[in-house]
Amino acid sequence: MIPLTLEEIARVVDGTVHGSAGPGLTVTGPVVTDSREITAGALFAAIVGARSDGHDFAPAAYSAGAVAVLGSRPVDGPCVVADDVVMALTKLAGFVRDRLSPVVIGLTGSAGKTTTKDLLAQILEREAPTVATSRSFNNEIGLPLTILRADRQTRYLVLEMGAAKPGDITHLVRVGRPQIGMVLNVGPAHVLTMGGIDGVAKTKGEMVRDLPAAAEGGFALLNADDERVAAMARRTPAAVTFYGTGQDAAVRARDVRLDAAGRASFTLHTPTEQAPVRLRLPGEHQVANALAAACAASAAGVPADRIATALSSAVPRSPGRFEIKERPDGVTVIDDAYNANPASTRAAIRTLAAMAGDRRTVAVLGEMMHQAEGTIHHHKAIGALAGALGIDVLVAVGEGEGPDAMATTAWEAGVSVYDVPDGDAAIDLLRESLRPADVVLVKASSMVGLSAVATALDAPA
Repeated sequence: MIPLTLEEIARVVDGTVHGSAGPGLTVTGPVVTDSREITAGALFAAIVGARSDGHDFAPAAYSAGAVAVLGSRPVDGPCVVADDVVMALTKLAGFVRDRLSPVVIGLTGSAGKTTTKDLLAQILEREAPTVATSRSFNNEIGLPLTILRADRQTRYLVLEMGAAKPGDITHLVRVGRPQIGMVLNVGPAHVLTMGGIDGVAKTKGEMVRDLPAAAEGGFALLNADDERVAAMARRTPAAVTFYGTGQDAAVRARDVRLDAAGRASFTLHTPTEQAPVRLRLPGEHQVANALAAACAASAAGVPADRIATALSSAVPRSPGRFEIKERPDGVTVIDDAYNANPASTRAAIRTLAAMAGDRRTVAVLGEMMHQAEGTIHHHKAIGALAGALGIDVLVAVGEGEGPDAMATTAWEAGVSVYDVPDGDAAIDLLRESLRPADVVLVKASSMVGLSAVATALDAPA
């Protein structure tokens, strides 16, 4: 973050300085909400959550090198007190954003946001100092924290933006003020809170609706392969660039091929150049993520050959996002348990089948949540796909209608199926039944908590 005194921070957030802070005490490090991530010079934002109160961790934050605490009540040490810490972070991020001049790229979508963001960051980092969203910190807390990591040397600022309800993207765009905005796809995620699939499209479209006009340097990057996204071209004042697999897309992939490990190679075409790409990330669906990252990098002025080189060396960065772990006994564990919706689960199962070859495949799947009236249909479709792809074993985790429907449909399609009530039961089952060289996929919505299953399976018992 740019250096700011506590007095300056207090003025920005409409707060007051308390504690033993002397005049001119300056925050020079990042702003963090986790006391375990404190570095020297940091500001610790003490947020009161449902399970913990950040103010209780103030002593640990000071001990780790925090200059001060930003809280809603005084603590024993230098602090800035504001009525609402989350709102204070928003105000502080807006203040810092106004004093910097990076190229800001915002991206959203129902699936693939974090992977695309990680790919784009790995392209831009080769060009100039870049700050990008950490992991999936893409909400009203995570986005300000990302902005507050930027300083005057930052050339590129990549902001992943998530939404649970209408208006969420609007708020994040107003704080981050991207010049380049990208929408990846529209799918059945959060349909309950957004009013159906059309509501999802409208909410995701908030990204490009509020971009600067074309004459002011605004660029809207849209997935031509998704008709709901492509239709957003009518909603934006920015200059529109389409990416996709079709011939009419300005940024596109041709001659897509998968190797024996399920990794894609293709020829990247931009409006003026082309270059070969060979991805290290498995799965044909990664082509769409790579194209989105390439489109954003191209809009930022990076040549196609340098984009292709960076994409070809890019690796997964965020935990729980198709993170591949190889055990000493030859078992491959794929941790994709951070989240799940129908599109991402289909892609994960297809990749499992492509990666495995003649090895035994085990899909450990929990519920895909927030699917409204389509819950049964979507879970049945996943069970049917497991059968069609020849998945050997399905472990359906959970006692809801979704896992039951998935298990029944998969069993009818010839898959060996095990029903277990929770993650602990899944761990017990798999520790007893896994064989050397098995390939295991673990995937579910984050609230199901199957990341613990992937962690437990990472090493033999």
